Amino acid sequence: MIPEIKKIVYATGLGSGAPYVFRYALSLARKYDATIEVVCGLAPLTPQVQGVADIYIGQEESKEFHRQARDRVKHSVEQQVDAMCRSAVVDDPEGLKYVKTVTVIEQAPDRAILQCAKDAEADVIVMGTHRRTMEVGAVLGSCAVKVVHQSPIPVLLVRIPEGYKDLPSKSGAPEMVSF
Repeated sequence: MIPEIKKIVYATGLGSGAPYVFRYALSLARKYDATIEVVCGLAPLTPQVQGVADIYIGQEESKEFHRQARDRVKHSVEQQVDAMCRSAVVDDPEGLKYVKTVTVIEQAPDRAILQCAKDAEADVIVMGTHRRTMEVGAVLGSCAVKVVHQSPIPVLLVRIPEGYKDLPSKSGAPEMVSF
């Protein structure tokens, strides 16, 4: 039986290769008339960092400060993902119709990707990887390794070419910002 691909999870950390990888998710979506669920994992503060903040500004103030900061970061990430998607589809503005949702999950990126894939009942995960070298050869990034080994569904790893820089945006979308 030939697999049906109707739901794609596109995982992004918003690196410089994000539009390159997104185009692979978009290509699959066009070919199979599938939807794309975009996910970005946002690692929470470590207990040690949270503890230091609690000591210096108080637990309640710290909680409220971090809640506001998380909300700002999540909103910013959502805007960046939207800008990246718009930039990646400049040659085909209809491409955005395949993007069903953009989700920022406050978890380690590998857990966020796997959770999104499970919740979406996805058929495939598309994510990028950079070449990491060691004396014994190339290895994948730790997030990619965790997702590949833990995912119950196929994972398409897109190798981002060394030194890849995306073309300047013709979409009018804002430039990506870093935190």
